Parts: sequence; structure tokens; C-alpha cells
Amino acid sequence: MRRWAAGILGSEDFALAPASSDASFRRYWRLFHGGTTRVLMDAPPDLEDCGRFADLSRRFRAIGLNTPEIHAENRADGFLMLTDFGHRVYLGELTEDTADRLYGDALGALAVIQAFGPTDGLPSYDEAFLRRELGLFREWFLTSLPGFVLSPEESVVLACVEDRLVASALEQPRVCVHRDYHSRNLMLTEAGNPGILDFQDAVVGPVTYDLVSLLRDCYIAWPAERVTHWASGYFHLARQSGVLREDDPGRFLRWLDLMGVQRHLKACGIFARLHRRDGKPHYLADVPRTLGYVREVSGRYPELDGLSRLLDTRVLPSLNALVAAASTAGS
Repeated sequence: MRRWAAGILGSEDFALAPASSDASFRRYWRLFHGGTTRVLMDAPPDLEDCGRFADLSRRFRAIGLNTPEIHAENRADGFLMLTDFGHRVYLGELTEDTADRLYGDALGALAVIQAFGPTDGLPSYDEAFLRRELGLFREWFLTSLPGFVLSPEESVVLACVEDRLVASALEQPRVCVHRDYHSRNLMLTEAGNPGILDFQDAVVGPVTYDLVSLLRDCYIAWPAERVTHWASGYFHLARQSGVLREDDPGRFLRWLDLMGVQRHLKACGIFARLHRRDGKPHYLADVPRTLGYVREVSGRYPELDGLSRLLDTRVLPSLNALVAAASTAGS
């Protein structure tokens, strides 16, 4: 990577420092050269496709979104040289006083993604895809709980819940979906806020997916009334931009709730997988917040009552032991 960067810059007079890491196999480095900075992505080509990131970044920039400019690329070795958006991640900038402004910018950018974002060439967030993701909750999360085994009756209950979640997702209007649109992938920038990252897994799918990722974030929580206010505001914005055709805010909020349950069950599975497979136990610290969203929503819908009971009687009592064990392993 150093040799490649030196060839691009025409100089070996630069410094590198770790910039960030994420849940994937990608690594990021900040390059300092001649008073300017760039970010280098190192994406092992046998595990990650940096070309998909580069192509989508250009497509998003073409519709006015603030994604990184690709200054140079080496797809064969998995290297990209990108715009440096700096250090101001949304997660560290969101406060009671800044939230309305920052979420306002993020919701405006989301409306652009949904109204004008690319759909051709993107995978479909179809039934099989949704079910594979829901399967992560059983395969990785439930099996991580000490001594936990689903009874046949509980397995049937969970399958019925999954059917309802999938049906709700499939009846929604389909748009370009970022798939990880939350506070750790948005950067506070002086111009064109927000800077948008981690969009390489974009798909064509349900209209509420990115919205619930943003407003019921696995990494930061807000009062339910405030979330509903933001979501209702986005409903009207989506109507004005032509993303939504029907004027049915109640149905939209139901879609949002059930989509959130799907996403958060999946996220719990991913966090457990990161712990068990990839040796990253710190992600389990976000499970109580993430599962809390599921518990809150499932308690308000009769068709999710079985899930609510499963959480209350079997899952939540075992959760503290799992998180505590991971915390010990991480230390």
C-alpha cells in the first residue's frame, strides 16, 4: 500500500496513521502529505470488493450526495485513495441541542438517495435475502445465550413472527437502500453535510429500512416521541419528493416499526457473530439497546406478542450473562 501511494503521489515523503476500523475486513489509514490528508482504504480483494465502493461513490456523487471522491484506485490489490472527511463522526456530535439539525441534514440526504439513487445493478432485498438476515438471530445470537435452546413451540412462534416481518417489508415501495445509514457512517462536514460512508452494500429494498437504521440507531437512542416526530416529518418529505404515493402515515409508521424489528434482530445476530467468529466482543455492548427496540415495538403489536413473551421469559434474563462474559473477554 505504501509503494502504491508513493507511486500515486510521486513521492515517498508522506506519513500514515490508522484512521478507523469497522465490522468488515477493511482497514483505513490517514495519509499526510504536503499539508493535505487523504484516507487510504485497504480492502483484501479476496474478502472485500473495493470497486463496488468506488463505483457507488461516483454514482452517489453524481446525484449531489457527499460521498468520498475517489482520487486513485487499485482494484486488483484492494486499495483506494479517498477524500478525508475528518474526525467528526455523527455519533460523537449528536446531542440534545444538535440532533434536530444533524438529523435534518441526514434525512434530506436520505430523501435524495430514495428519490434519485441508483437501482440498476443493485441486488434485490428480496424474500430470500430478508430471511437469511433474520436467520442470523437464531444461528448466532440465540446460540450465544448460556444454555439456550428453542423449544419446538418457540421455534414455531419465531417462524410466524419472521413471516409477518418479511411480508411487511415486501409490501413497501422499493428504493435505493444504503443498508447501514446510521451515526457511525455519517460524518459532520462543513459543506454538503453529511459525509456518507459504508454504502458499498446498497440494495433495492423497503422504503423504511434506512430510516429506521438512522432513527433507531444501534449505537444511540432517543425518546420514542422524538423518533416518531422525525419519522413523521420524513413521511411528508418522502411524499413531496415522490418517493411515497399514498398518504397513509399510520401505515408508514407500522412499516417502520416492523422493519426495525427485522433489522434489530439481524443486528443482534451480527453482533454475536462479530464476537464469536471475529473476536470483536465489544459489539455485544450494543445488544441491550438494540434488543430493547425489539422489546418496545413487539409489545405494541398483537401479532408480535409471541416474540415479546420469548424475549421477556427466555432471552432477556440470559442477556446480562452474555454481555458480562464478553466484557470479561474483551478486557
